Formats: sequence, C-alpha cells, structure tokens
Amino acid sequence: MRTFNENTYRPLPSNLTIKDSKIDGLGLHSTEYIQAGTDLGETHVMVHTSERLEWVRTPLGGFINHSNTPNCYIATDKGDRRLHTIVPVQEGEELTVYYRFKGYDGSTGDDTEVEINE
Repeated sequence: MRTFNENTYRPLPSNLTIKDSKIDGLGLHSTEYIQAGTDLGETHVMVHTSERLEWVRTPLGGFINHSNTPNCYIATDKGDRRLHTIVPVQEGEELTVYYRFKGYDGSTGDDTEVEINE
C-alpha cells in the first residue's frame, strides 16, 4: 500500500484553497490563520529540455492575484520561486503578491518601465 507523507508533492498546502476572487477570476485563499514569514511552497518550476526552457506555474503561481498592498511575495533568490507570507493572513483571506514582472511568468523588465505606443 502506498502512503503519503510530508515529502509527497501536493498541488496546494493544506492551509490554502482555490476559490472565487474579488480581484480577478479565481484566487488563493487561506483555510486557517497563517503566520507572517511562512514558506508556502513553489510557485514556478523550471522546465529545461532540448526544446524548452521556461518557468511553469504551479497552482500557487497560477492562482495568486496582484495587489498593490500584498500579503505575500515570491522569493527568487535561490534559483527557484517560492511563495512567502509577509504579514499574518487571516482565515478566508485571499493571498496576493505585487506582480514585479511585466509577464509575471519570468519575462524580463519590471512594471515601472514606460511603454510608448506610436
């Protein structure tokens, strides 16, 4: 019989769910109180084959919405992308990040650059 443990991949941690968002479409929501500084897991994984090199979003990365006052951030300093809370998150609250990249999927440039359409 196969058993699951803390090292078994799960699409979402047990303290999160995906449901309707007041921001846009579906979003990540807490199912319990989450302390500030909590590492919630990978938002993106790098796919590297002979035909493909790109970041692919996990459910954490695919359902997190933007906010100008986010309660989370995505750390990219260790070669992977992981979601961390920056303030305590209340049960039922939507988790959000500030989208730093134009494409949010790893495309270069930040959203402060001005585009001129002529």
